[in-house]
Amino acid sequence: MTAPVLRGITEAIGGTPLVALDGLVPGSRSRVFAKLEWFNPGGSIKDRTALEMLSTRIRSGELDPAKTTVVESSSGNLGVGLAQLCRYYGMRFVCVADVRTARSNLALIEAYGGRVEMVDQPDPETGEFLAARLRRVRELVASDPHVYWPNQYGNPLNPRAHERTMREIAEQLDHDVDYLFAAVSTFGTLRGCAQYVRQSGMSTKVIAVDAAGSVILGGQSGRRLLPGHGAGVRSALVDLSLVDEGMRVTDLECVAACRRTVARTGVLAGASSGAVVAAYERLAPKLPDHSTSVLFFPDSGERYLDTVYDDVWVAQNLGELPDPPGLG
Repeated sequence: MTAPVLRGITEAIGGTPLVALDGLVPGSRSRVFAKLEWFNPGGSIKDRTALEMLSTRIRSGELDPAKTTVVESSSGNLGVGLAQLCRYYGMRFVCVADVRTARSNLALIEAYGGRVEMVDQPDPETGEFLAARLRRVRELVASDPHVYWPNQYGNPLNPRAHERTMREIAEQLDHDVDYLFAAVSTFGTLRGCAQYVRQSGMSTKVIAVDAAGSVILGGQSGRRLLPGHGAGVRSALVDLSLVDEGMRVTDLECVAACRRTVARTGVLAGASSGAVVAAYERLAPKLPDHSTSVLFFPDSGERYLDTVYDDVWVAQNLGELPDPPGLG
């Protein structure tokens, strides 16, 4: 079938492929699929979030693109998605990032015409960069009445975007989804998917995958080097009643799982995708035969070539991989 002609870049967001990962766990009798979100035009699942938070306000008349400056805190992917869409709609964009943000993401934001404000010191009270970024965002919002802060950490439009994502998955698999694995940061993806699961009467069990050192599932904040999942401050969107099981994954486990995934399936997964794979591998021996699991792959490994897939960086920052890369 010939693909339709799209009227603009926004129509390319969504409808991402669901791909079987045969051989991901050797000997497994369960089915496992990956939702490849880097097929969105901005390269990540955050394109969906960005589109919902901007287009809804534009359609309602709350935002005038000719007057509006969008300001958001982001460690990377949402910043790229917002920069792309602000360029499309003709709005100015300022991304408040921190020194841990990947250089490639910063370059993409600037290529789309966005401006980066860099926070180089963590919040003195919490020790977290996120708290410092949010403080700077609030300062920018207070300085200009035409600034719009989408606030991915508390905006209900964030999870609403992912009710549609889960509907796609359900339709792609004829509603036969036993387990859904999603990395958590703002909690928007998991919340939206879980809401769709409940509203539609599906029996899907939702597995939240958090980073070791993150506070989302509880516990104390600790050292984390890989962006994309986990947070040092719990967002207002977090609702643990929507989670059937929570799991934590270390940075080193993420890296090892990314390496195994590309070796076994040919899929070059990003860091949070590796976290989801590591969690799935841990649960796989307990899953019923012939059950169906879906793993969210928020972005690709191309944005992590100088970290996750760089042997020198891994050795210097995380130590020795627990098994030969990709073999497991």
